[in-house]
Parts: sequence; C-alpha cells; structure tokens
Amino acid sequence: MNCSRGLRIFTRALMLSLLLTGREAFAEETPSFRDVSVHDPSIIRAEDGTFYIYGSHMAAAKSTDLIAWDLISKDATNEGCTLFDDVQTELSEALAFSRTNTFWAPDVQRLRDGRYYYYYCTCIGNAPLSTLGVAVADSPEGPYTDLGIILKSGLPGYDATVLPNVIDPNVFFDNDGRLWMLYGSYSGGIYILEMNPDTGFPLEGQPKYGKKLLGKNHSRIEGPYIIYSPDTEYYYLFLSFGGLNANDGYNIRVCRSKNPDGPYEDALGQQMINCGGRAGTFFNDADIEGYGVKLMGGYQFRALPEESNKMSVAYRSPGHNSAYYDAETGRYFLIFHTRFANAGESHTVRVHQMYMNGEGWPVVSPQRYAGETNAVVDIDRQSGVYKVVAHGRDINTKHHVSERVELLADGAVSGAYAGTWSSSDGANQTSISLVLDGVGYSGVFAKVYDSAQGVWTIGFTALSADGAALWGSASTAKE
Repeated sequence: MNCSRGLRIFTRALMLSLLLTGREAFAEETPSFRDVSVHDPSIIRAEDGTFYIYGSHMAAAKSTDLIAWDLISKDATNEGCTLFDDVQTELSEALAFSRTNTFWAPDVQRLRDGRYYYYYCTCIGNAPLSTLGVAVADSPEGPYTDLGIILKSGLPGYDATVLPNVIDPNVFFDNDGRLWMLYGSYSGGIYILEMNPDTGFPLEGQPKYGKKLLGKNHSRIEGPYIIYSPDTEYYYLFLSFGGLNANDGYNIRVCRSKNPDGPYEDALGQQMINCGGRAGTFFNDADIEGYGVKLMGGYQFRALPEESNKMSVAYRSPGHNSAYYDAETGRYFLIFHTRFANAGESHTVRVHQMYMNGEGWPVVSPQRYAGETNAVVDIDRQSGVYKVVAHGRDINTKHHVSERVELLADGAVSGAYAGTWSSSDGANQTSISLVLDGVGYSGVFAKVYDSAQGVWTIGFTALSADGAALWGSASTAKE
C-alpha cells in the first residue's frame, strides 16, 4: 500500500474513532490547574513570554501557560511584598495621605525605554481619599523604585459626585502608539488621561483628571480595562458593575468605541457617558444595570442527572478583570478573580478565552481556559444536550443556575427553552445563531474543559441583541 494513502486512511479512521467515542474525545491534554489568590488581577506578558498578574495588596503571580500559576508576592507588608525592597517606607507618602497601610488594584506597562512601570493606588476605603502613583523597574518582578504620585482625590474642593476616585489604573498603548491611563471607581466615574510614553506621567495641557467616560453620583462601577481588537477595529472598555463581595453582585460588562478616549456605547447604542446614578443617589444599581453588555455574573453549571459528578461549584461576583490579545495566535483572554457560594470571601483567579461574535462583540467561553485552541467544531458534535446559563442583564447577587436544553439535529431547540439554532463555519471558528423563546443570540461554538466532570466537551457562548450573555456546556455523559 502507498504510504501516504495509508496515512490518510489511518487519519480518517482515527478521526472517526474520536467522533464515535463521545464528547470527551478531544486532542487536548488534561490541564493541570494551579490556582492563586490575586484580587483584581491585571495582566502583562513580559519580554520572555511569561505572563504576570498584579493585584491588590501587592499580590502578584506568574505563569507560562495561563493555567498553572505561581505566587511571587503575597501582601503589602515588607515581609510579604517582593516587588519593592521596603514598600511601607518607599510609598509612605501615598499610604499616609490615604490613611491606610495597604494598596488597591495596580497595573503594569512596559514603556519605550524597555522598563516596567508599576502604577499603584491607595485608598482609605470608606471615602474617595486616594492616591495614584508610579514606580519603575528593569524586571517585571522588581524591585520597583518610586517615581512619585500622579493624582490625589479627596483634596479640599473635591466633588466626589462628579470627579473620580483615583484608583484602578489601566495603562495601555492604542493602535497608533499613543499611551493612555484609564482609571476611576464609584464616586464621579471613569476617566482617561493621555500619558507621555517616555516618562510614564500625564502629558501636559490636559484637564487635571482628564476626560470623563462614564459614571457619576457614586454608582457602583469600577475596574476599567481597555483592549484594542485588530479584527473589529474597536476599543473595548471592560467594567465591573455592583459590589465585590460574594453577595454583592459583581459582574463584568463591556462597551466599545472606535477611539481610545470614546465616546463608548453598548449593544443597544446607548452612550455610556449617560450611565451613572441620578442626582442625590448613592450606590443605586437600578440606575446603571440597563447599560453595558453583560458578559458574565455569578453562575453555576448544575450537573445533569446522567453526568458522573453530581457536585458543582457556584461562582459568585466574578469581576475586576483585565484582558489580553495574543497577536501571534489571534486569541483573546479574560482574566478576573471570582468568589464562590458558601466560601465566605475567599477568591481565586480565573482565565477564560474570548471570541468575537458576528456583531463584533466579545463573548466569553463558558468554561475556564484549559489550553484549548481556536477551532472549527465539527457539525456532528454540535447537536445534543447542554447545560445552559442565561446571565441576563441584572446585577445578580445570587448566581444564575443552568437549565437543561437540547439542540436537536433538525435545528430545533427543546427543554427549558423552545426555539431554533443554526451554525456556520468561519476561518478559525464555528458561529452559532439561536432564537430562544423569541430572543435572538449570536455567538460561537468552542472546545471547553468541564472542570467539574474532568472531561473535554464542547460549549457555546453567545450574546442577545441587547447585550445579555448565554452560555452552554454540553453534557459529558457518554453517547
């Protein structure tokens, strides 16, 4: 037999065998997760390819694959912080002004000189008395040397209903090479400043706090982060709505603009500059939950009766994300912390892959990243029983629980929803369109690893026209 013909026959036979052995048969390795606790993780990829995340209280971790993480700095004490030689002394001015001994969500960016700039912030916690400053190091692991405070909030004459609490920085280069700093939390909202890429400080000639993008009157919006997509040519502004505690409804939303400094709008075309609390209100979620595309909130994939493991974890208050675009592979990733039901306020980092749907909005994989690659999902795998989570657009203080839904081979949908579905293949992904109980959704199929069941399967992630996420994770029971 001709060798090449024999190889083709063997390959087809192997592929058929994989199809016939059920949804668990994927050519992906079983992941070896190693979790870390880093609150408000902000990601950067260093020159050597290592990923670093930096979080509140000077916590930091690194990974080579976004799956197994190693903690490198654990807290803001001199004994626990490895990022500074003597953090309490070196940043004493910021700590003293904010009347605190710890630090909140930072960001790190590598600038033109090849050095790493660590943007730190401090806040008293019960008022917008804060500082935002910058330090520099030759290595992403430090030690960092303070360059000084950039902004302060809470000074005399400061109006917290319209001006920002100067925390939660995100420093990024736009598609034209200009440097920006996005920041803000609660209080007067989210602001953006253009920065000097040679010094890491704001460019002169701007208003002190920069340009306002959204928020006012202490609405619960924070953790802003922007990435640019070369696929859609949009800038995507990610935000966390709600409170960060396990029962406070933290959830991740996104809006977009053709310009880094806005204006930003959501899937309904609403201008995000109008998103904020009404005059005289304080933490009034009802004023803001109708804005933004909700990518995820608290959720639980409840095991199906036919699945092996009947236990599952309920995620609570996922949020304060960063995001990463890999130019080499064209893949997008969402990095965030999450709490869990019945676990107090403990939290760990999660990474999920993202995709762009047909309307140019990011959609988030229903399962945590486990090493899967972008791929067209074979049509023979698409139909079947799914655990489906509807995230809605609410600031949900309790997790949304999955329901049983079946995508039938004839294009019908049955179970918790009635409707139709269809798919189409693109260059490197398979799109899905659904109509469930009269509501249309646009998204993608994807390979996923069901951590609760310990099995590779498939899933889908989609958005409704008004910006509500829908996740499906296929049954892992053998066919």
